[in-house]
Parts: sequence; structure tokens; C-alpha cells
Amino acid sequence: MVMTHPPAIEYFRFEEDFMEDNIRCIPMIVRFKLDAVGIKLKLKEWSKMSYDERALLAEHPADSHVDRLEYKTHLAKLIFKHTGSQPTLLTIDEDPAWSNTNDIPYEVNEKLHELELSLSLMQWQELSTLQRFVLLKLSRPGHENRNFPKAMKEFGLIPAIS
Repeated sequence: MVMTHPPAIEYFRFEEDFMEDNIRCIPMIVRFKLDAVGIKLKLKEWSKMSYDERALLAEHPADSHVDRLEYKTHLAKLIFKHTGSQPTLLTIDEDPAWSNTNDIPYEVNEKLHELELSLSLMQWQELSTLQRFVLLKLSRPGHENRNFPKAMKEFGLIPAIS
């Protein structure tokens, strides 16, 4: 049975395929929050969670210090509940590259060059924090190249891809 996503979950069109299929992959909004709380959530751990648990991780705020602490505690409990293991902790980057609006990160520039695309500093500055995070994540090795140009298109940075 294919479930539709709850309307409160913020996700991008390029993520639609796996959002409507019981949120089978970790959405970018959750990845963003994982970086903020310093937990590496493995796909194996994510796949053991219920649809409602996944949706809550996507919906729960992680904006304030208190929100992030609650999020981290809740996520750690979920991981332990489903795996019997403690979460893999990561160092929280206090000055992540996606938060810098004075320069386009090296990885993003490399991906742009590789795909023969361009992005001006002004365009980078006009993106939301989450959009900059997405472009940086999609420019790193291990991510499917097809989603980077889709994200660029969705963010209005390049014309429609045929």
C-alpha cells in the first residue's frame, strides 16, 4: 500500500518519488536536522521506523537549542527502540559551509563545473538556508548526480530540464 505524505512535511519535488512511497529515504529536511543535532541516521535505522515516526522526525522543529535537544533525545530513543544500539554521534559544525553567504562552497562549484552549470554569488545568497544545505549535500560524493540539476531547476537557478 502506497501512503501519501502528510502535508506538514517540507520536502522538495525532486524527493517526491520516495516521499510518496512511505517516506522510504531520508528527506533533506530530516538530513538538515540531523546535522543540527549531530546524529548520523543510517538508512537501515530509518527503514525500521514506522511511517508516523518518520513523519514526526520530518515535522518536529529543530530551530532553537531546546528544539534540537528534544529532537536529539527523541531520535536517540527511536534508534535504540528499533536497533538496541545508541546513535552514531557526529561533531556539529558550528560554521557549516552552507551557512556562508559570502562564498559558494568548493564542492558546489566543483559540481557546477562538472555538470557545466553556473550559479552566481547573488543567486547563492538568495537561496534559503535549507536550499543551500541541499545543494551542498547533493554536490558531495555518494549522491546521485541526477538530483543536483533537478534541485537547481526547482530552486529557479536553471531552466527546465528536458
